[in-house]
Amino acid sequence: MKRIFNAFLYSLSGLSLAIRDEAAFRQLLMISVAAMVAVIFLPISAAAKVIIVFAHLVSLAVELLNTGIESAIDRISEERHPLSKKAKDCGSAAQLVMMVGLLLVWVSALTHII
Repeated sequence: MKRIFNAFLYSLSGLSLAIRDEAAFRQLLMISVAAMVAVIFLPISAAAKVIIVFAHLVSLAVELLNTGIESAIDRISEERHPLSKKAKDCGSAAQLVMMVGLLLVWVSALTHII
């Protein structure tokens, strides 16, 4: 139980650090919270609402992973290197893919496809 509790505290610490230090995460968090509150009032199915909320949570998780990648690369070296660029760009691309997916979920929900 102690290990699980410690892991929970580490997770809260990571979330707190991302909110404090990462403007992109704060912006995405504000948009996601607003969207998740707004979805409550939309005339769409409960399943569509759950899918939208889940997609926003996954987007936040992808942004946290992207932040972790960028932090690890910056910790290794501030020097420009092709592999560092590749790692950072791939993390950013993961978020772009997720945002396209999120957009598709919203369009599908609002046009009653899901």
